[in-house]
Amino acid sequence: MNQLKKTINVGMLGLGTVGTGVAKVLTANAHSIAQKVGAPVILKKVLVRNPDKPRQVDLGDAVTTDLEAILGDPDIDIVVEVMGGEQPAKDYVIRALTAGKHVVTANKDVLAKYGRDLFSAAAEKSVDLLFEASVGGGIPIIRPLKQCLAGNKIREVMGIVNGTTNYMLTRMTNDKMDYAAVLAEAQQKGYAEADPTADVGGFDAARKIAILASIAFGTRVTLDDVSVEGITGITTQDIEYAGELGYVIKLLAIASESDRGVDVRVHPAFIPKSHPLAAVQDVFNAIFVKGDAVGETMFYGRGAGEMPTASAVVADIIDVARDIQHGVASRILCTCFDNKPLCPIDKTESPYYIRLLVEDKPGVLAAIAGAFGAQQVSLNSVIQKRKVDNLAEIVLITYRVSGANMRLALGTLGGMPTVNKISSVIRVVAAE
Repeated sequence: MNQLKKTINVGMLGLGTVGTGVAKVLTANAHSIAQKVGAPVILKKVLVRNPDKPRQVDLGDAVTTDLEAILGDPDIDIVVEVMGGEQPAKDYVIRALTAGKHVVTANKDVLAKYGRDLFSAAAEKSVDLLFEASVGGGIPIIRPLKQCLAGNKIREVMGIVNGTTNYMLTRMTNDKMDYAAVLAEAQQKGYAEADPTADVGGFDAARKIAILASIAFGTRVTLDDVSVEGITGITTQDIEYAGELGYVIKLLAIASESDRGVDVRVHPAFIPKSHPLAAVQDVFNAIFVKGDAVGETMFYGRGAGEMPTASAVVADIIDVARDIQHGVASRILCTCFDNKPLCPIDKTESPYYIRLLVEDKPGVLAAIAGAFGAQQVSLNSVIQKRKVDNLAEIVLITYRVSGANMRLALGTLGGMPTVNKISSVIRVVAAE
């Protein structure tokens, strides 16, 4: 029988928001963690840039500016990377794995872009690489996909995985605030960065869905494979029309598999008010999973923040510590066994919401319907809601159509003299 270690030593890279939370949880719950692992889990060293910076936790002599104090210490069993960003985090993680140390990371940027390199390094040294906190903060989703739902053929993963944009869309919906005002408020509250591009541009969500798609469909999906559209073009008018038509607008990260390939994308969408994701508000996240055996299931909670993210990191630390105590490792590493084709965005299919400003005269609607019909785009409903500067505002909902056909139809509309402006084009999640 494997001899149990008397202590499990952890070296942590970074002591920002998440790192501080990890230190707090390891300290506050030290007794129960030791009982669960069979030995105390000790935070032995923490790498920081500035050791004199005031901090919320006092770690004494554990704080260091020397990377080798962690990577070169044979007594450190687990390296926890909570630095964020691509570099130097990626190089540090590779070096830790190459040194034969187990790694826990919360870094979606590195995993979405360099996951194959990391998993190869972990497999070569037969060490654990866990990353539950990289998607959904404190929401368990990586482990359920890899373990609890492993017996399923996953059909779709669809979620709200960015709290900043969900907060903004919630305020725009409930309080009729415009985009600029709600962005300023989100920045003032600390939900959005001074440069909010990663959030409002959809890139944060894209990194997360690349990770989830890789696990769900057993193929390597990187950030470059994800079609991305943000919320910068969403207006209060679109949100108002969505409500009148029985929908809410959410920024969705979607991954599915069909005979067209693996489809991975991030974009705003009209989602029926009856759908469970429609009720997810403010900074909360939720991930909706469809499997052939389990059916539909949803994971919901706080997708970011110091303590929720720390909860997921510490859970991974405990998992690795248990493996160490039982003399096992790398039980579940990279699950990307296949090299599946990706579905081009032109072949993706969905209904669409389209808002147009057109000349208010006879025959215009017929011409618009003809332009859509010529590209095999069938219209579900056409509504004229109001006039804007002597122009008619037309709202259309299509039936399910390919991205290619919609693109061609919009190109035709854009060249019609009676069409003044294509104001909005938003995908619709069809009611089941």
